[in-house]
Amino acid sequence: MRVSEPDSRARAGGSNRIHVVSDVHGNTEALSRAGNGADALICLGDLVLFLDYADHSRGIFPDLFGKENADRIVALRTARRYDEARAFGRELWAGRDRNTEILGAVRKQYAELFAAFPTPTYATYGNVDVPDLWPEYARPGTTVLDGERVEIGGRVFGFVGGGLKTPMNTPYEISDEEYAAKVEALGPVDVLCSHIPPEVPELTYDTVARRFERGSRALLEAIRATRPRYALFGHVHQPLVRRMRIGTTECVNVGHFASTGTPWALSW
Repeated sequence: MRVSEPDSRARAGGSNRIHVVSDVHGNTEALSRAGNGADALICLGDLVLFLDYADHSRGIFPDLFGKENADRIVALRTARRYDEARAFGRELWAGRDRNTEILGAVRKQYAELFAAFPTPTYATYGNVDVPDLWPEYARPGTTVLDGERVEIGGRVFGFVGGGLKTPMNTPYEISDEEYAAKVEALGPVDVLCSHIPPEVPELTYDTVARRFERGSRALLEAIRATRPRYALFGHVHQPLVRRMRIGTTECVNVGHFASTGTPWALSW
């Protein structure tokens, strides 16, 4: 299996080409082009844009509460003052129907994002996604996988969606045990696809947020035990290291799509 540069359209030496994206966060326009020149698109989750930490005017939160309040909650979270951030959020939501308003905004984003997926697309959930809504929007040609395998061009791809429990309490966070069970269910694969990275400091530290995000020990153990050719993931937007080897496995963070609009490409 050979890695192609993301902006290359050539297929020299290979007849299969897959584009991989993660952390789309509302970039519908780029998503509609992400499959161009590829046999299939893989999406590793976080379709929804709740709050853009680079541009606080974008996302569901500022749409509901304004940029000034978005500035404040980002500052609190960045300073790891999570209790204060949650208290501030409760103040803002007082007297409002949180679930109805958020789900309405998520539905609007999903309608646009799922319509932008090319055929075929193989997708799994990110930690900010709402899995219960996906069946309503996934069209024929989009295959949703979580703790499941699929063969693409003679290679086996395994998918593990969601994130682990954190103080951020995003919509799709699960226990370490539940996550590990999904990883174990995959067995050996050629390409291990997940939203979050394996638990390696260089891969989990966000240099802009200045904190370690949660990585998975189960993913790390599976990489060491089964030695997939590649482990692909996102979640950490500005990692200390975007790419490294664990044994014979090439680990690649592809979670830059929201800002770059460029998919990562794999051909063989």
